Amino acid sequence: MIPNFSILKNILKDIKAIRWDLFYSPIVLLILLSMMILPLPTFLLDIFFTFNIVLSVMILLSSMFTKNTIEFISFPTILLFSTLLRLALNIASTRVILINGHIGPSSAGNVIESFGHFLVGNNFSTGIVIFIILIIINFIVITKGSGRIAEVGARFALDGMPGKQMAIDADLSSGVIDEKEAIKRRIQVSQEADFYGSMDGANKFVRGDAIAGILIMFVNIIGGILVGIIQHNMNFYLAIKTYSLLTIGDGLVAQIPSLLISTSAGVMVTRISNNKNVSEQIISQLFNNFKIFFFSSIVLLIFGVIPGMPHIIFLFASFLLLFFGIILYFKHYKNNIFDIKEKNNFKNKVEAASWKDVIMEDTIKIELGQDIHFSLNKIIKHDLINKIQMIRKSFANKIGFLPAEVVIKNNFLFKKSEYKIFIKGIEVYRGELFYNLKMIIHNNQNIKISFPYVTSCIEPVYGMKAFWINKKYEFDAKNMNFTIVDANSVLVANLNNILKQNLDELFGYYETQKLLEHVNINIPKLVDEFIPNVINLSTFNQILKNLLYEKVYIRDIKTILETLIHNSSITKDPNELTSIVRISLGKFICQQIFKNRTTVKIITLDNKLENILLKFCTNGKKNLFEPDLANNILIQTKLAMEHQNNINGFFVLVVNHSLRFILSKFLRQKFTMLHVLSFLEIPNKLIIKSTSIIGKM
Repeated sequence: MIPNFSILKNILKDIKAIRWDLFYSPIVLLILLSMMILPLPTFLLDIFFTFNIVLSVMILLSSMFTKNTIEFISFPTILLFSTLLRLALNIASTRVILINGHIGPSSAGNVIESFGHFLVGNNFSTGIVIFIILIIINFIVITKGSGRIAEVGARFALDGMPGKQMAIDADLSSGVIDEKEAIKRRIQVSQEADFYGSMDGANKFVRGDAIAGILIMFVNIIGGILVGIIQHNMNFYLAIKTYSLLTIGDGLVAQIPSLLISTSAGVMVTRISNNKNVSEQIISQLFNNFKIFFFSSIVLLIFGVIPGMPHIIFLFASFLLLFFGIILYFKHYKNNIFDIKEKNNFKNKVEAASWKDVIMEDTIKIELGQDIHFSLNKIIKHDLINKIQMIRKSFANKIGFLPAEVVIKNNFLFKKSEYKIFIKGIEVYRGELFYNLKMIIHNNQNIKISFPYVTSCIEPVYGMKAFWINKKYEFDAKNMNFTIVDANSVLVANLNNILKQNLDELFGYYETQKLLEHVNINIPKLVDEFIPNVINLSTFNQILKNLLYEKVYIRDIKTILETLIHNSSITKDPNELTSIVRISLGKFICQQIFKNRTTVKIITLDNKLENILLKFCTNGKKNLFEPDLANNILIQTKLAMEHQNNINGFFVLVVNHSLRFILSKFLRQKFTMLHVLSFLEIPNKLIIKSTSIIGKM
């Protein structure tokens, strides 16, 4: 019968195609389980103990040469397997010691015998002391410290993940990095957090290993003595000497690799990633400063001349440090001379312009004068930052988007107590702050104060007359029912007011994108395919800016999105879509303006004027009024608002829906407090009374 070589060839191909690396970990686990269950001959024990020592040295060197934690991401798993290997060896060696220990020191293999004789001088009491010291160093010092660092590192890595992810998203949206680089960075951030989390748990294995080493030592000694005396009729001294030496040798063989592994764990969690390995970091930061060598040499020289001290060794070390310090000094001196020459060679050359010269303008910025800068101690500055963060949080909850970070800078060109607030580089407010004084305000603007004040001013939010007074007059101000405000509160209240006045300026494409991402997390199906299938990002941004310009908050983003999805097929014009969205938000807008009133006093248009404006809009002139007509509307609007103020009415003009956008755009340029609504935005339950009419002669 001729063998079928084709079948054999296919089998060999299949075997070759198998990824054997997938089976390495299960095979190792099977070997470790076998070591725990099956008795091992002494020559195999010697091989495994030697392998354990070599493995621990390799792990230590690998941890020393890695430049960041991501390069050795498998370290926690290796830590687990090395711990299991040591425990398996302890079990296997314990079995051999208890079974064959009565034969002599060589019964457990050459490695254990060598550690038991040569390393501890054939003295079991010395061996016990050395073994206990090793365990104390490993358990209390190295393992406990690295475990604590890993725990804190895991906490900070997890806390810092949102910020790192936001930074990656910002770089991606600004075009600094591409999608591949963003994915790579996100993976690195996730891996770093996973690494510290795994290390926090893996260090518990090492601590448990140290505890197990202590328990195994006592079990081996007590068990060995009992076995020697009871089973092999050995006297007490011979039994304790024989089994103690074997146990100490076994313990030292296991604890020295354990100490190396613990040190590796400490190196991994204490290192700072800066593209240098541990050796490069230590040498460049500790042994690269000649001043350190000089001062250390002086300290040792002082110790060396004190009577009773070991003069020779201290003086020798002092001169050695001085020698290395001089070498480093000349090396540093040479580098400085080279740098000076380079500067002299190129001092007349102007560096070529680059993108580094482009300064990006901050969205929200506060610049402080010299006196304010020096008055802001740590406590006051911390209070100011906390209040600004509270404003941003309140702003996000109320308005519906998170404004940009507020940048605080010092400007020594300002007057000493002057400060300015900028929106996108444009100055929107300037005033004065006095951190050593208090501002007082009274509702009765005609009241006269009976105590001295430093200076008078106008309160920035409500425009009321105010005074800056010394703190010693606070009690007098309270008795006169003045409102007392500190400088931080004045600045923060002013900033809050300015942010609300510039809602549309603060809302850009970046905020639009972040808002959509936020909605996508909470209502994912609503945002799917919204951009660009329904409308593009530019149109959506313009619609939201239109709403914010008229102080309509975008907190009900769900209604806005649903309205745009249903009506985007009708028109793509952002102004018309804004008007449609406003109708959907009618109840919300009226609640925002009228609170919980059921009957409200408002302004309307005279029928004749309304018909003229409707014809005007029908002719396609939606952006221009005739000069006389425009001037007349402005005059009568002012009179109507004054009348509304006298009768406690609302600064609200209700008009035909077709006129709402054009009138709002025209009138709000001069009357920022005026709200222009259409009749379609008024809920049925709200009763409106026309108390002022524009255009009625």
